[in-house]
Amino acid sequence: MTAPQIFTPEYYERMRALESTSWWNAGMRDVAGMLLRDVRLPATGTMLDVGCGSGQTGLWFGAMYPGWRVIGLDLAPEGLSAARNLGIDVSRASALDLPHRDASVDAVVTLDVMQHLPLNGGDLRAMREIRRVLKPGGVLMLRTNAQAFPRTPDDVQFDFHRYDPRELRGKLEDAGFAVIRLSRINALLGLAEIPRELRAGRTQASAYHGILGQPSAEARWAKALKRRWLRLEGRIVSAGLRLPMGRTILAACRAR
Repeated sequence: MTAPQIFTPEYYERMRALESTSWWNAGMRDVAGMLLRDVRLPATGTMLDVGCGSGQTGLWFGAMYPGWRVIGLDLAPEGLSAARNLGIDVSRASALDLPHRDASVDAVVTLDVMQHLPLNGGDLRAMREIRRVLKPGGVLMLRTNAQAFPRTPDDVQFDFHRYDPRELRGKLEDAGFAVIRLSRINALLGLAEIPRELRAGRTQASAYHGILGQPSAEARWAKALKRRWLRLEGRIVSAGLRLPMGRTILAACRAR
């Protein structure tokens, strides 16, 4: 099975399958939920999902915080159509130019978006746009990928970038955020991704390999065990510690 490239219909089909079945997506939602509890969201508000994809994140957030209004945006019609089918209020727009008023939302969630923005400053521009639409004291929950092994150079063709934690923290602070939690995650189980990335590097010319994960028929007990391990790492991060390795970065911030 080939790795679908971003913004293709196959990409969103694979994403929906992984979001609904994989231990990684379930575990990452668990960890994000811990960090959101750390920042103590109020009972009501408006959450903007920047890069909402197929709407699974909005659905998850709405279940956790039923008093909140959930809205989203994305560029791909395939993802937006799937999100609308879930009842999410979405619009077609870019993270670089958010179609929302200044200080109009209480929280922003953006998952696996920053690494795909234009390499000539697109991520910082998007962070500043997010800060613009957030109310003072509003919350940003951000997830992106991390430089690990093998290290991945920027891919100019696909505008693909991997972050070191210090770089991401610096950009968030430059954009006007106070970083509450920021750490690598998926430290131990992420080691299993190394052979897959090495194989992709030998067969593909680009540094960006698309979605390498595939829906798995793995036993239920194995998925549950991996999800529990990821939650354990999440508790470490929620306690204010930083993991020294991991293929993903999670950050919880407040707008200054």
